[in-house]
Amino acid sequence: MSTVLATFSVLKDHVKLRVNQDSVAIDNIVFKLHYRATFLILLIGCLLVTSRQFIGDHIKCIIDNDERILGHVIDTFCFFTSTFTVSKYMNATEVELGHIPHPGIGSHTEEDEIVHHAYYQWVPFVLFFQAILFYIPHYLWRSAEGGRLKVLVSGLHTASLCLRDEKLDMGNGKSIPSKADRDEKIQIIRNAFLNRLHANRPWAYYLGFCEVLNFVNVLGQIYVTNWFLGGAFMDLGNLVTQADETDWNQKMTPLDVVFPKVTKCIFHKYGPSGGIQRHDALCIMALNIVNEKIYTFLWFWFIILAVITGLALVWRILTMILHARSIGFNRLIFSMACPGKYNPWDVLRVTHEYHFGDWLFLYYIAKNLDNYVFKELLEQLAHDMEDWRASRLKQRLPTLDEEEPLKTI
Repeated sequence: MSTVLATFSVLKDHVKLRVNQDSVAIDNIVFKLHYRATFLILLIGCLLVTSRQFIGDHIKCIIDNDERILGHVIDTFCFFTSTFTVSKYMNATEVELGHIPHPGIGSHTEEDEIVHHAYYQWVPFVLFFQAILFYIPHYLWRSAEGGRLKVLVSGLHTASLCLRDEKLDMGNGKSIPSKADRDEKIQIIRNAFLNRLHANRPWAYYLGFCEVLNFVNVLGQIYVTNWFLGGAFMDLGNLVTQADETDWNQKMTPLDVVFPKVTKCIFHKYGPSGGIQRHDALCIMALNIVNEKIYTFLWFWFIILAVITGLALVWRILTMILHARSIGFNRLIFSMACPGKYNPWDVLRVTHEYHFGDWLFLYYIAKNLDNYVFKELLEQLAHDMEDWRASRLKQRLPTLDEEEPLKTI
């Protein structure tokens, strides 16, 4: 157990097991599955394939003689070049009958088809690179958002406890704001929201772009992983799920085709007389025990993540269509963002004049406020919208009065 903790101790400073009360939500759960869950899964896989604490040496080759120095050299040579298996010997029946010692291992000629396996030396680098790619959309979105929501809603997480006229100090640098502080903060949000009315389009477009980028990235990672494994990743899940119990009880499992446990490697060197000696080695690929588990899990995870992300994009399109047209839709959306009871007509009155970007910005404000504060903010915004409509109407009345005599002539 101590070796496991030692292996993953490098991640302890980068994994948040507890949610900070002052944290601000600037994205949804699907977005978090990409830059938190998938990023962490890939980093764990990277640590597993680089750790010797679980499987020992990544590769161990045996040759005819017992030269220890030569054996170490061959181990290094075969790991950093490639090993291979013979395609015609990938036969479970031949293994069961004892005609060959291991799947893919046997004598071969130049005409026989062989499959080289060199991916194992690149696995940790590829997994780490994929983890970075899953984090990039979040990094772009966080940079574009610029902490705008945090500035607006900071200090209102405990606003429902504002029952005193004076601020209450709770110690450890924390305090409960007074009623006046709460009202002042709500007024700041109102002014900031109204001043940016119809100006939140880039904010919403950038969020939508990063969500599309998540979807494109997960699809791209599926194809990249398939290319990396020589075209074997696409059918990896089917290979595992369609294999029956007898297949797994045999000496050759379905995954041995993609992740062979024993391979061949040929090493040439000069002998004592100056001639070239050929050493035909069998290599134990202990690393593939971990690789097959990682990539089998990633096959299922990437498929599930792609489906969920695609459905999230469909949901985003529905919000663009229905945000200013349906009272029931707004009631559903804002009840999920900020549970509680409030007048849904206020939501429709507020959002009817808004662009989708304004509606989405209001939705994320709701996600970061408790129901009591958001209800008060929503009611005030509804009154502000009525005053805004009235002022627009007054600006148009003189023009209508001037055109009226022309219509009567």
